[in-house]
Amino acid sequence: MYKSLWNLILVSPVVCTIMLGGKAIAEEPAALDNTMAQVTSVSQLSDVQPTDWAFQALQSLVERYGCIAGYPDGTYRGNRALTRYEFAAGLNACLDRVNELIATATSDLVKREDLATLQKLQEEFAAELASLRGRVDALEVATAELEANQFSTTTKLSGEVVTAVAGIITGDDIDGNDLDTSAILGHRTRLDFETSFNGRDLLVTELATGNFPGFSSQTGTAEGELAFTQDDNNQIGLEVLLYSFPIGESTEIVLGAVGTAFDDFASTVNFLDGDGATGAISSFGTRNPIYYLGDGAGIGIKKEFGESLELSLGYLAGEANNPSVGDGLFQGPYSTLAQVVIKPTERLNIGLTYINSYNADDTGTGSGRNSFARFDDVFFEDLGLDSVDVPTSSNSYGLELSWQLSDRFVLGGWVGYTNTQLLSTAGGLFDRGDINVWNYAVTLAFPDLGKEGNLLGFVFGMEPKVTDSSISSSNPDINAELGEDEDTSLHIEGFYQFQVTENISITPGVIWLTAPGFDKDNNDTVIGALRTTFTF
Repeated sequence: MYKSLWNLILVSPVVCTIMLGGKAIAEEPAALDNTMAQVTSVSQLSDVQPTDWAFQALQSLVERYGCIAGYPDGTYRGNRALTRYEFAAGLNACLDRVNELIATATSDLVKREDLATLQKLQEEFAAELASLRGRVDALEVATAELEANQFSTTTKLSGEVVTAVAGIITGDDIDGNDLDTSAILGHRTRLDFETSFNGRDLLVTELATGNFPGFSSQTGTAEGELAFTQDDNNQIGLEVLLYSFPIGESTEIVLGAVGTAFDDFASTVNFLDGDGATGAISSFGTRNPIYYLGDGAGIGIKKEFGESLELSLGYLAGEANNPSVGDGLFQGPYSTLAQVVIKPTERLNIGLTYINSYNADDTGTGSGRNSFARFDDVFFEDLGLDSVDVPTSSNSYGLELSWQLSDRFVLGGWVGYTNTQLLSTAGGLFDRGDINVWNYAVTLAFPDLGKEGNLLGFVFGMEPKVTDSSISSSNPDINAELGEDEDTSLHIEGFYQFQVTENISITPGVIWLTAPGFDKDNNDTVIGALRTTFTF
């Protein structure tokens, strides 16, 4: 009888978690949610069929001896790999059942040689069983320690501190003047409270501060602006407040109240996008500039169609909390996004992006002529004119690519096009028309170069440039700010991110701008930075 039992055990895959001594035994702590229950009939296992080669063995172990368990969803998963720990746990369960049969037997059911075989099996796997018990005991101690000292039962606290030394090495501003080469030291600090109420949803509350202004006020242009600028004069504020939750298995909804951006629910399809903390050191190198056209409060939806297609839709309002006429959730500045990411293979992602925006045409990169946001109250006051609204409507289109040719090399890039229409003459100050803005980039990434976690990256491209304009003004001061960019300025960036520890990285980088201000008469500008990122 027990020789046959041993043969059955040999051909039966033991499942991942089995009750041993009143404790749940798991291959890894993360698998505890897969705890199984004893079954009394093989028919309770939905993925076991009479045609399976081990059906008779399972049927015997379940119905005669009662020492096989199934997963909560009623499956057995007999094709998964089996470890010695799992085998030892399953064997022990069956041996416990044998001991029960022996203790309650009324006749001589066991032969001496069978008992000897069983004893040898117990001795052989004694070390594995002891180790498994020790792991469970250690897990219980660690769990008790976490419960006693946890920050919150529902909230995880994480932080990110970016400090950088940066300076303009050489170059001219957009007016042709020599730039100050003084180096500066600043920081951007973020604290994230990530709260989950059911394990699948996530409430993100982010506090942030910083004192890093960047260099646009000195250069006169947003070209080459660093991605980690945060000019808050060290005043802490609420940066992000959003809540995401799933609908089904493939749809995610994001509800944003503060600081929501398109990249919170839409992939930017750029391997170098680390939001300033990692990856590219410039705003332009971080992502296609058209993604910067939307932020504020609103809703985003991401839907996955299998593994090869992803759809993102979103609406963000820039002045959602302003009750004034012409502002608010629907009358003020807003942006809508529709994006499809096609994934022909696991290593190739292609993004097709469309963004429609109203009074939200400033990407914070490239030529100053590509946005009408500069025509603000201060601008008109400096000219001695009354302030007027300059409403615009923009349609932007993007094509993004990320192709991981190998584990150590990723080729990427994008092309972005924006058409911005002027919707008013602003009291006769402007002749209505539109402008066309183009940008493009090629990116190269070499992950894990020299050490796991390191990243060597290059960005080559053209920041947003006005290639055509039909807008003019009878006021010469205003007209000087309009028109197309005459020359082409190129953005060339290189950086090497060195992962010192799991929580600390150091990234030296250089940004080289040819013809700053899209004026070839200006000397090239070179900006250097040494970024250090701490995470916890």
